[in-house]
Formats: sequence, C-alpha cells, structure tokens
Amino acid sequence: MANELDELTGPVNNAGRDVAVIEKQLPIKVGVGSKIFEVLLWILGIIPGVVFLFMKIKAGNYLSQLQQKLQHDASQIDNYLEQRVVILQNCAKLLDKAIDLDKTTMTQIAAYRSGANPADGERNAIAQQIDSVGRSINLAFEAYPDLKAHAEIADAMQQNAYLQKEITAARELYNDTVNIWNRDIYAWPTKMIVAAKRGYTTRIPFTTSSEIKEQARGVFF
Repeated sequence: MANELDELTGPVNNAGRDVAVIEKQLPIKVGVGSKIFEVLLWILGIIPGVVFLFMKIKAGNYLSQLQQKLQHDASQIDNYLEQRVVILQNCAKLLDKAIDLDKTTMTQIAAYRSGANPADGERNAIAQQIDSVGRSINLAFEAYPDLKAHAEIADAMQQNAYLQKEITAARELYNDTVNIWNRDIYAWPTKMIVAAKRGYTTRIPFTTSSEIKEQARGVFF
C-alpha cells in the first residue's frame, strides 16, 4: 500500500504556508452513546457501576489538579513579566532616556501586582507591549556604545536578556500543559464524560503577534 502522504509524488506548495493558532475554545460534549454506556454498566451490576463511578471521581480530581498546574504555569509567566518591567524601567533611568510605557500597559501591569489574574489573551498582549519597550531600550543602548562600559547598565541589560529567555521557557511549559489538557479532556470515557459534565473547553496556547512574525521574516544581517 502506498503512502497516503507521499513527499515524492504528492502536491507541493512551493510558496510555503503560514500557520496561525486558531483563537477558539471548543466545548467538550458527549453523545447519547456515553449515557447508554454508563447505564449499561449499572445494569451489568453494582460493581461495574461503582468502579466506573470511582474512575470518574479520579478523573475529576486529575483535571482539577491539571487546572491548578495551568494556573501555576501562567503565574510563572506573570512573575517573569513583572520582573522584566522593573528591569526595563531601571534600564530607561540608567540610560537617561525618557522611555514612557503606554498608559494601558502600566494599568495592566498594575493588575499583575495587585494579584489579578488576566486572561490568556491579555497576558499575551502585555508581553508583546513589554517586548516593544525592550526593543526601544535596546536601540538606545546600541546607539551609545560607550554606555556598554557602564557596569550597572551592562548588568541590567544582561538581566533583561536572561528574563527574555525565562519568559520563553515559561511560555513553552505553559503551552505543554495546555496541550496535555486539550488531549486529556477528549480521553473517552472517564475524562471526556467528566469534562463534558463540568462544561470544560479546550484552552488556547500562547501565540506570536503578527508584528513579531513580520520581523522574523526580515533580514537582520
């Protein structure tokens, strides 16, 4: 039998294809078959019904714990974002350049510090705004080579670079957990039935803005 997808003879898109994450949460639903399945277990006897009941309880506890892990992973991103804002503000002062953060950005960052939990889309937007501020500071830093000899400025820029890497790693961890969640809530019968009864939906991973995508296509050297 030949390969369904044959890279040697199949159609090829020479122009390439840009891939984007779909911003949509899918609700978990189960059909009549799942309900019939549960009823049949009780008809077969008390033991099968009770066993499946405990399996659902276990599945529910697992999904609840996974939700907490998602919150933890998201909070790690928030922590690094807040640290990076502080570092960038210090850099701006050290460079003696008036680099003002957008008023909306500061309001949203203040929400982090007050203990608010922003939605994934808001967190992503704030991160992109912080990246924009970071680029402005980097340009100012590069414009004055003599400043690189300043120990405090060099240390601040190094911390900024470190936090950028930590944010990337934290996002990857969060996306991995989102992938586990989106996979497990479709695991029939126990997890999927529990997810449907609780009204769970799929979750959206972090995505890159169109601005960053365009910059990635640019020529840097």
